[in-house]
Amino acid sequence: MQNRIRFSFFKTNISVSISLVVLFLSANSLFAQHTGMRKLTLDPKLEPFYHGVASGDPESNRVIIWTRVTPDNSTTGAITVNWRMGTDTLVSKNVIYGSFVTDASRDYTVKVDVAGLQPNTFYYYNFDALGKYSLTGRTKTAPAGNTDSLRFALVSCANYESGYFNAYASVSERNDIDAILHLGDYIYEYETGGYGQNLLIISRNVEPLHEIINLHDYRMRYSLYRLDKDLRELHRQYPMINIWDDHESADNAYKTGAKNHNSSKEGSWQTRKTSSIQAFNEWIPIRENGIHDSVIYRKFSYGSLMDLYMLDSRLFGRDKQGGTSNLDTNRTMLGKTQLQWLFNELSASTAQWNIIGQQVMVAPLKIFGIAVNEDQWDGYPAERDKLLKFIQNPAIGDAVVLTGDIHSSWANDLKYNNSPAGVEFVTTSVTSPGFSNLAGVSTFTIEVANPHVEFVDLSEKGYMILDVNKVRTVGEWYYVPTINNPTTKSVHETSWRTVYGDRFLLPGGAPVKARKDLNAPFAPDSTYLPLITNRDEFSGLVVFGVYPNPVKNNLFIQYYSEDATVSKITISDYTGKIIHIDNEVRSHNGLNLFYYNTDNLASGIYVITIENNRSSVAKKFVKQ
Repeated sequence: MQNRIRFSFFKTNISVSISLVVLFLSANSLFAQHTGMRKLTLDPKLEPFYHGVASGDPESNRVIIWTRVTPDNSTTGAITVNWRMGTDTLVSKNVIYGSFVTDASRDYTVKVDVAGLQPNTFYYYNFDALGKYSLTGRTKTAPAGNTDSLRFALVSCANYESGYFNAYASVSERNDIDAILHLGDYIYEYETGGYGQNLLIISRNVEPLHEIINLHDYRMRYSLYRLDKDLRELHRQYPMINIWDDHESADNAYKTGAKNHNSSKEGSWQTRKTSSIQAFNEWIPIRENGIHDSVIYRKFSYGSLMDLYMLDSRLFGRDKQGGTSNLDTNRTMLGKTQLQWLFNELSASTAQWNIIGQQVMVAPLKIFGIAVNEDQWDGYPAERDKLLKFIQNPAIGDAVVLTGDIHSSWANDLKYNNSPAGVEFVTTSVTSPGFSNLAGVSTFTIEVANPHVEFVDLSEKGYMILDVNKVRTVGEWYYVPTINNPTTKSVHETSWRTVYGDRFLLPGGAPVKARKDLNAPFAPDSTYLPLITNRDEFSGLVVFGVYPNPVKNNLFIQYYSEDATVSKITISDYTGKIIHIDNEVRSHNGLNLFYYNTDNLASGIYVITIENNRSSVAKKFVKQ
């Protein structure tokens, strides 16, 4: 196991002019016993929709629905997937339907933009392909016109190896929100053991084991994440509005590079960036922007009450990090095009509240008088001044900034020239490591040095609830008791609010009671039982993908084994001649990756066959 210990105050790449000793691992944790264990298991009834269903980017009259089909043994080309949506859990009332053709070019993912829907309405949907049905998902459209209140869950930073996604599990059971806002770091790019590995958990390593760089790497990492039952259930019950942060591509990314990218060893940054964007668009229920699929900044209108702006402070316009000097007025976080778009939209908005979702902390942060993080807006102070000055304008509706990235919880007043401009709510991470062992720095130290910080917690994991009405907007922090073992429990820690017209924070009091109109029936666990695979029919062996295909050099086969029974992997040419045979394949219970170098193969068509003691799966690939 290889652990990467980062000497930094916040997430990564912190510019610090004084000596700070960071102790991320205590002596006790270094020698801790493995106490938590939950291996990835497949439910046969999900076949061939093992990765579940999802919805996203809800508008008042449309929403994206998503799934992924795992091809069966006989599938060699495109697959037609049928979809249907209705207003009841049986998907039998007010039904609209259609079909979608998917293939390997999009990793067999399916994404449909369903239009003609009614505002502020719960819908249920499912898919069928290859003679089987998916489970049913639930989604909800945005309201239109006069709107009294809204309620969202905020999540970010879910490192698979750091722990169980208990925050996702807890939100899935709430049944009291309009949508999920995911503020980035949906996946992490590191190799197994590369970052934040939880030594109290076994059998939660990432696949692929290496750092993901190429398109097939990113696809396989998304595949792993979407097999997690807690994330899968979160997607099934709620629409999600996503933006990426850096780890969907590489740590501390900017438009022309990343800290965690070495061009001499890992190739072109532009190629890696493009691959990460393609996989994101394939696996996330986001409304794509045609030929401009790298543009994810967009606006959602929630009736008269709220306009939501989801920004990209990573890949679109960000210049390379370069310190925190106020003298550098040219360095940009959003880029001129995106910043002007935001200003234009804010100026044209007639909504009462302007909610701005983005990746990195806007509020200044100084330790012993020194700004410590050039990766957040402290590294782009001139552009931050432009933003804060603009939202301070009384003609602009009250602004609330939503932030992830920093693996900790913050409630901040935002000021320009020492006058209120807005507020910022920062959600903690789902699992990614916080800073409870930071030597010499406490929440008290931070609050004294930064009087605009009303609340900070450096270590707890969980999520936020954002509750908006015509009088105030409230941020509520909920923490899970552990990420070392599975649980759906969470506890309310604190709330902070801003009253409309004030543009500053006040204590929020007790949790806000949810609206009764948000407790529509959950999507059922199963609807079409006669068409779902039985346990007795399940071979315990599923191949999710053969990557890349066509292949030039290295071939990867991502497969699931129910136990360590895979005994043989064979590669043969189109005539049936065996080219390679491995009789002693060592698989483990869960997701596996088989690697084969094809340099010695001639150009042509080949078949790779994976066998266990119950069945075999054969997949065709092309060697270029």
